[in-house]
Amino acid sequence: MKITKVVCSKGMTGFYFDDQRAIKLGAQSDGAMYIGEPATPGFTRIRQAGESISVMIFLENGQYGWGDCAAVQYSGAGGRDPLFLADTYMSLIENEVAAHLVGQEADEFKRLAKEIDGLKDKNGHHLHTAIRYGVSQAILDVVSKANGLNMCDQVAKEYGTRVSEKRLPIFTQSGDDRYSNADKMIMKGAPVLPHGLFNSVKKTGQNGENLLAYVKWLAQRVKDFTPYEGYHPVFHIDCYGTIGQIFGADNYIGMADFLETLAEAADPFHLRIEGPMDSDSREAQMKDMRGLREEIDRRGIRVELVADEWCNTLEDVIYFADNKAGHMIQIKTPDLGSIHNTIEAVLYCEKTGIGAYQGGTCNETDRSCQVSVHCAMATRAEQVLAKPGMGVDEGYMICYNEMERILALRAAGIGVYRG
Repeated sequence: MKITKVVCSKGMTGFYFDDQRAIKLGAQSDGAMYIGEPATPGFTRIRQAGESISVMIFLENGQYGWGDCAAVQYSGAGGRDPLFLADTYMSLIENEVAAHLVGQEADEFKRLAKEIDGLKDKNGHHLHTAIRYGVSQAILDVVSKANGLNMCDQVAKEYGTRVSEKRLPIFTQSGDDRYSNADKMIMKGAPVLPHGLFNSVKKTGQNGENLLAYVKWLAQRVKDFTPYEGYHPVFHIDCYGTIGQIFGADNYIGMADFLETLAEAADPFHLRIEGPMDSDSREAQMKDMRGLREEIDRRGIRVELVADEWCNTLEDVIYFADNKAGHMIQIKTPDLGSIHNTIEAVLYCEKTGIGAYQGGTCNETDRSCQVSVHCAMATRAEQVLAKPGMGVDEGYMICYNEMERILALRAAGIGVYRG
C-alpha cells in the first residue's frame, strides 16, 4: 500500500513553552505569567503558548495515519533543539518531508522512521526533533493500518517484543499547583505521583526545607485519603537541579544526607528524585549522577535517582545507562526525535538493568500521548508519563483510556500480531 499524500495543520499543545534559564535566574510568576525578559534565544516571552503541527499521511485506499509534532516545555535548554513554532516549520514538512514519503510503500515502520530521522534540510541540518517526532508517529499509525495491526502490535512485530497484558504505571504531573493536583492524583489512585515542579531554590527552600515539608505533607495526605485499601503509590518528585544548587552538584555526601532525610519523610512510600542536580554539560551531569547514585547505594538509602537533564537523545540514554548514572532514566519522547529512538531507548535501559521511564513533556498533545502509550505497551516500560498538561485529569484520562482501549482490542483479538 503506497503513500499518496501528506497534509498538515497547525495546532496547539496542552501547555506552554517556558524559558528555563530565565526561571532559574529568578523570574517571578504573576498568575499564569512570568515577569521579566527571556534569557533563551527564540523566546519573545518567558512563557508563551505551545504550538504543534499535525501530520496526516494518506494511503491509496483513502485511509490515513496521523501524529503531532511537538517539543518539550523547556525548549532550547539543556542541549535541546530551539523553540518549535508552527509557522517556521510547516512548509518544510509539506515540501521536503512529503517529497520523501509520497510514493513509498507503507510496509515497515522502522525503515521509514529511520529515513525521516536521518533526513536533512536544504542547509544540511537534521530536521527539528519535533518534526521527526510527529512524522514518525504518523508513519507508525499509517503502517499499522496498512498491515491491519494495532500500533503496539506493529512495534512488537518489528522489534520482537510482547505487548503488555496489563496497564503500565502512570506518572502524573502537578505543575506549580502541587497540593490541589496531588489531591486529584490520590482520588484517581495514580500509581506514581506528583512531580511537584521544584524548579527554583526559592520553591525548594534555602536548605531544602520546603521540599521536605511537602514530602511529609504528601505522605500524610495519601494515608488520610487513600482511595482504596492497599493503595501504595511511588513518590516521584522533579527537582530541576535545585538540590545540587543548594548542596553543591558534586557534594555527593551532602546531597545524600538530604535525600536520606527525604526518604525517611516519605516512608512507607518509595521515593524517586528526578534531576537532583544540573551540572551544565553532558559529561559532568553523567559523572555527578553516577557519583550520587554510588553514594546512595553504598549507604542503602531508599531513594531512586532519575536522570533527566543532559540526557536527551538515544545516544545520551545509552551513555547514561552504560555508566549507571542514576537508577532510572527519563526517555523524553520529543527530545529523541523519531519514536523508533524512544522504543530502542526503553529496550536498551531494560537490557542494562536501568529503569525505563517513558516520559515526555506537558507540552505535547492528546495524539502524541496516544502513540506514546502504544510504544510503552509494546516495550513494557517501567512507567509512562500522563500528558499533556499540568491539570492531572486530562492527561491521566488520555493515557489511562488509551491503555484500556489497547487491552480491550487485543482481548477481542482485533489488530493483534500473531507471529
